[in-house]
Amino acid sequence: MNPSQVIVLAIPVFFGLIAAEYAWGRWRGRDTYRLGDTVNSLGLGVLSQISAVFTRVLRVGLYTAAFQYVALWRDDAFWTAWYGWLLALVFYDLCYYWLHRLGHTCAVLWAAHVVHHQSQHYNLTTALRQTSSGALLGWLFYLPMALAGVPPLVFGVVALIDLLYQFWVHTEHVPRLGWFDRWFCSPSNHRVHHAVNDRYLDKNYGGVWVVWDRLFGTFIEEDPNEAIVYGTRAPLQSWDPLWANAEVYVSLARDAWRAEHWRDKLLVWFKPPGWRPADVAERWPREPFELERVTRYDPPANRATQVIVGLQFVLAILASGVFLWFSEAMSLPHAATAFAALTAWLWSLGALLQGRIGWGVAAMTQAAVAATTAAAWELPVFALLKPLPLIVAIVCVANRGRILGTQGTVDAQRQAQQRWLLAALTASLAGDLLLLDKALFVAGLLAFLLAHLAYLRLFHLDARWFASRAALGVLLALGAGVLGLLWFNGLPVGLRAPVLVYVLAIALMAAQAMGRARGWRDSPAAWTGVGACLFMLSDGILATNRFVQPLPASALGVLGTYYAAQCLIAFNALRSRGA
Repeated sequence: MNPSQVIVLAIPVFFGLIAAEYAWGRWRGRDTYRLGDTVNSLGLGVLSQISAVFTRVLRVGLYTAAFQYVALWRDDAFWTAWYGWLLALVFYDLCYYWLHRLGHTCAVLWAAHVVHHQSQHYNLTTALRQTSSGALLGWLFYLPMALAGVPPLVFGVVALIDLLYQFWVHTEHVPRLGWFDRWFCSPSNHRVHHAVNDRYLDKNYGGVWVVWDRLFGTFIEEDPNEAIVYGTRAPLQSWDPLWANAEVYVSLARDAWRAEHWRDKLLVWFKPPGWRPADVAERWPREPFELERVTRYDPPANRATQVIVGLQFVLAILASGVFLWFSEAMSLPHAATAFAALTAWLWSLGALLQGRIGWGVAAMTQAAVAATTAAAWELPVFALLKPLPLIVAIVCVANRGRILGTQGTVDAQRQAQQRWLLAALTASLAGDLLLLDKALFVAGLLAFLLAHLAYLRLFHLDARWFASRAALGVLLALGAGVLGLLWFNGLPVGLRAPVLVYVLAIALMAAQAMGRARGWRDSPAAWTGVGACLFMLSDGILATNRFVQPLPASALGVLGTYYAAQCLIAFNALRSRGA
């Protein structure tokens, strides 16, 4: 049984304890749960586990290689005796202490660990809120165990024990435990660790034993007279699981880019979190942290949204469990498709609960996830699922057009944009249906050509022709490169003229969208431009796979970028200042 399967078996236990804590809190009048925070924490836990399927080479593979080739002492009989297991657990927890401690004092390590601290609530779901990028550097801290000859099996088991132990300490409902608190990581000790109060900051790092904190001067007791404020000093303010994992990396990269001196560009990554080069801090100041001004992030969501998101999230958890159980037997393309689908599904639920997207975007995203997965796994239902995302988009855009019909002097332009957008989506839907039959490839190509021409007209309604000459040149060059690749790899003579016209049309469409984005300089126009470029990328992958050579996971590449393109255009083209 692999670690992922052990986690799957533990899921019912986790959820049973979470339900018990929730019921106890409600009964005692001290409810520590909110739906948005709970979905975000559990979603990040799911994302951490499904991404771990692809990082085993870092977490286990490198450890095994070090054990095999550079271990200083090999005695498996010692380490598999009861005292060897206990020593290995203590050894692991010591390594974990230093990883954990540097995770709070080194910015690049904090960028991974911050995920676990973002919740402004403290309950058992916080324990499951884990990073998806910790394996990138975390493996380095356990190499001493490999050098000491701890077998990979023993290492894996004690790592799992250490991780599972820490689940129960994430609760506000267990009081101080006397002598136990002096030796072990306990709820009281770990509440301190998650606090942003000045006196509690960066304390109590131990995983199983808090003895390490006492030895190395990082221990502090919980004061029952001081209310603990949870979270981070730079609040996430989002239910987006992807942004939760990326926010600190993006912030560090931005500061490194802005720093004038090369030394500062490097130090940004290794100084303590919050450190910034003087020139960057002066030009882009941040508000200082004030404990009294901290408010919990909890955007409102109506009851229907909460219920539907809750039910869908349960289904996502079940689907993730199935994926984890069978992941080792899956091919890499199938596993990658499942991972991408689950990630997009979790993102849509978080964004919907946050109010960043509406039901139309969520429904189109989820339909696209289903269609892409069916195509990648070659399921018979693909023919039924493929048109669903475009049908959702057409219904939403048609409805938006009716809503926009009372906007006074801008009526004519908005209605014209809505008509051209509907024309483009309808032509795309026709292309989707035609391409289900390989014999209708040319007809499908013609339908998508009409779609691109409709998009081109749409993007010209509120912007001059090709406002960005650079974008026009780059995209035409990319189109010419793809066309040359196809021609020199045996593109049938009868298809050369249609493909030439098609490539020219889509390159011009993407260039017009990028020029429009440059002119309006707002987020919707920018996302529309990104969507147009993704459309071009999708067609490039499709053409390469069909006419040059088969590509791995081609269905994921083609449909993933195609549906992302359509979604970005459909739900942003009518939102820019020009609309």
